Amino acid sequence: MRVMKFLVGIWVAIAVYAIFSFLGGPKSLTAYNYLISERESQWENINNLRNINEELERARNSLLFDQDTIMVQARLMGYGQKDERFVRIVGVGNLNSIPAATGSIYKAQEPDFIPVKNLIIASICIGLLVFAFLFMLEIIESRSRS
Repeated sequence: MRVMKFLVGIWVAIAVYAIFSFLGGPKSLTAYNYLISERESQWENINNLRNINEELERARNSLLFDQDTIMVQARLMGYGQKDERFVRIVGVGNLNSIPAATGSIYKAQEPDFIPVKNLIIASICIGLLVFAFLFMLEIIESRSRS
């Protein structure tokens, strides 16, 4: 019966390791939920990129096929027709050049978890504490019997 008391420390260490690794380890529920939220962020970024692509595709098509759009863009760049005259103010520069938005870089972060080494150390420490507690109880019982 005394041996069973000491085996409880080992079983507690194993149970603590299993619970901690299930809740906070590298393949835990916490890491899984973080990866799910990261996937949602990736989908949002993909949708934003899809919208930007549609806008750029419309601008490209209008530049390819619409003469009025080509003329407006040419005037923004400083070009004109043969019979036009331009007055340029020195030092002002081209104020109308707006770069096209092409999206942003999205970097996925590593999930935050407790390393396995720390889980093992914590479970061994808790198992040793339970073992020491039961050992102290055994010593107290043996002294009280004598």
